[in-house]
Amino acid sequence: METGAKILVESCAGVKPGEEVLIVTDEERLPIARAVRGAAGRAGARAAVVLSPPRKIDNEEPAPPVAAAMRAARVVFLPVTHALAHTRATRGAIAAGARVLSMTAFTERMMREGGILADFRARRPLCDALAARLTAAREARVTNPAGTDLRLGLEGRKGNSHCCILEGPGFTAVPNIEANISPAGGTAEGVLVVDGSIPYYGVGVVREPVRFAIGGGFVRRIEGGEQAAFLRDLLAAQADEWVYNIAQFAIGLNPECRDFTGEMLNDEGVNGTIHIGIGTSASLGGEVQAKTHFDAIIRRPTVWLDGEAVLRDGELRVPA
Repeated sequence: METGAKILVESCAGVKPGEEVLIVTDEERLPIARAVRGAAGRAGARAAVVLSPPRKIDNEEPAPPVAAAMRAARVVFLPVTHALAHTRATRGAIAAGARVLSMTAFTERMMREGGILADFRARRPLCDALAARLTAAREARVTNPAGTDLRLGLEGRKGNSHCCILEGPGFTAVPNIEANISPAGGTAEGVLVVDGSIPYYGVGVVREPVRFAIGGGFVRRIEGGEQAAFLRDLLAAQADEWVYNIAQFAIGLNPECRDFTGEMLNDEGVNGTIHIGIGTSASLGGEVQAKTHFDAIIRRPTVWLDGEAVLRDGELRVPA
């Protein structure tokens, strides 16, 4: 896994000699954490690995000592089984000056091949351009052949360019190059028919389309087969109305993420797809901190920003 570890440390995080690097992990991802620690050490950094106590669900807060260690580091890698990206701990580390790279549910395959081998710097101008288009837009509309027809208000929100490169304090996930934005609260209306992947909670690649009825900025109904029923029950068990909040609109931009595998940071980066994030929005420019956050990804989307198509049937219409 040295190839991927070197890319993560040197190309994505820009680790410098003498920097304090923290790798937060768990027993399942420990081999990946050790590979990243080795690469950070070879770059001259002071690297430590912390084993986080088990958490039950994606984006549940880590134990207080883990959060404190994150705030003390200059670079934080997160090869964890359950996501930490949308937590107060991650926002606190960034506010304290850290560069935070999310590596949720990373596999050894992902360290060797696929999205990690993309030319992130070459893709950065496109990612930046789409983030700027999202910032400037008042409304997005999304459709796809499976039946999606969703409108989201964007006015007053700022687009984010997560191009897998950090040169100062901030956040990115690797390798899912994406431009994203948090829609204005209460504006999402329509239907999202997920025919791609929900790579959280063990759901994975969708076997039968999952239909989300959306109104007033919230998921109102979840319909479909067994996967839909599982997700419906899991969210209801959280006893938190905000887990239904429409939190994120994102465009996947990694040309080396070629199809859905059920691996979160592969699937979210599949080039020419979009995903809708549901739950916490506070890490993306919104105000909501829910008990969880997950993404639902659709195939072959068409996306209009203020009536102008930027994707059509999964093909980008913005110059690379």
